[in-house]
Amino acid sequence: MTMSQQAAPAVTSPPASGPKERDGRTAQRSLVLRLLARPEVGVFLGAVAVFVFFFAMAPTFRSGSAMATVLYQSSTIGIMALPVALLMIGGEFDLSAGVAVITSALTASMVSFQLTMNVWVGVFVALLVSLGIGAFNGWMMVRTGLPSFLVTLGTFLGLQGINLAVTKLITGNVATDDISDMDGFDQARAVFSSSFTVGGVQFKVTVLWWLGFAALATWVLLRTKYGNWIFAVGGNKDSARAVGVPVKFTKISLFMLVGFGAWFVGMHQLFAFNTVQSGEGVGQELIYIAAAVIGGCLLTGGYGSAIGPVFGAFMFGMVSQGIVYAGWNPDWFKAFLGVMLIGATLINLWVQKSATRR
Repeated sequence: MTMSQQAAPAVTSPPASGPKERDGRTAQRSLVLRLLARPEVGVFLGAVAVFVFFFAMAPTFRSGSAMATVLYQSSTIGIMALPVALLMIGGEFDLSAGVAVITSALTASMVSFQLTMNVWVGVFVALLVSLGIGAFNGWMMVRTGLPSFLVTLGTFLGLQGINLAVTKLITGNVATDDISDMDGFDQARAVFSSSFTVGGVQFKVTVLWWLGFAALATWVLLRTKYGNWIFAVGGNKDSARAVGVPVKFTKISLFMLVGFGAWFVGMHQLFAFNTVQSGEGVGQELIYIAAAVIGGCLLTGGYGSAIGPVFGAFMFGMVSQGIVYAGWNPDWFKAFLGVMLIGATLINLWVQKSATRR
């Protein structure tokens, strides 16, 4: 037999055509299941249900001014819920987010008023303080290995005491002084707390900031290397570190993003009301976390989106204002939110199981 004959490939007849069998691993999932796999789909359906409910039950809810109020309420929650959601996707919590908002506002107010400086100086100092708080939380967590729950709980208690004690020490009161007549106030209010009119209805500028931040966060999560890092460290930080993900940088920077959000919301509160009560903010951190969880972010990390918390915050805004417009006792608000949180968590769990079922 010649060499050319040895190299000749064997000729075999093609297999008979017939129906191809595909197991659950290779079968193409239906469009419905692929949609259900998205973390924001469940909360979107929930938001639609809440909207329809209050639209039917509360005639006042149907007006343009009522919707403007709902969107404003949602935006003040949603701006903070976005960085909190990113942090949760990264596998961590921040229980100091609520009081950090007040710390930021107090800092800007007292630096400006007590030192008789342009309010923009106070705004800048407050930004540094807020980023510093976030950096401290992140550094302490990665340095000591303590759970972020414990680290930020300590920060929460510390800031709560500092807010009240320092304000009393400097101003002699539990609230800061009115800064509405100081240099730069009007310009700062235009940035953080102005209004615009659409169709004869006034909307707060925080709504635009909220949607803009949501679009930016979505782009970062889905289109950047940093977004991949967030999902990686939230899924398994040891595996992420093994493939070159800068775990410490990612964790610390996520806490600093929460600090940035606290600064922005704090500036809005200061320039919307001219003064700040030092005891406020307690409990708000749970609202931010709840909006993220309702929005599809898992408590275990590694899963979620930026759009989901937008709908989660919108649900909070609709419930808080819808109860008032329906003429119900507002004392039921927190009970309603508790039921909504548990229900949304169960729906998210069912959605994920349905999406992954064969």
